[in-house]
Amino acid sequence: MRTTHDLENIFKTMLREENISSQNEIVEYLKEKGFLHINQSRVSRMLASLGAVRTRNARMEMVYCLPSEMGVPTTDTPLCKSIVDITSNDTMVVTHTVPGAAPLIARLLDSCGKPEGILGTIAGDDTIFIVPVAGFNVGELQQTVTNILQTNHA
Repeated sequence: MRTTHDLENIFKTMLREENISSQNEIVEYLKEKGFLHINQSRVSRMLASLGAVRTRNARMEMVYCLPSEMGVPTTDTPLCKSIVDITSNDTMVVTHTVPGAAPLIARLLDSCGKPEGILGTIAGDDTIFIVPVAGFNVGELQQTVTNILQTNHA
């Protein structure tokens, strides 16, 4: 049985994917995920409670998304609030941020440098590639990056 917490997590994940353009599509998506008693009224209330808005995605399609995904960080925004996701593969760590935050966060990570296992970073607008120092375990680097970004609040 799916819980309200499950519904909220799946709902937020769906909005982050930026590919749903109508409330009816949201209802169908959630039904496919096992929430059989969901209806358009509930979806509308959930969108309002999260402050979700319709905007254009990278493919210029009108889609629902979370405002934190759109927001440009300010000097008062804690870094941890600008992080969307931190993942890795066998060779590097990739950090996704809200738009505009990646260069600042990459600069912070670069300043930590080799002692923390960071050889260097490459940042776009909302994505950072973090390359580990030779011989440094990528899983450990992912945890180090997570720790650095959770403890830096300015």
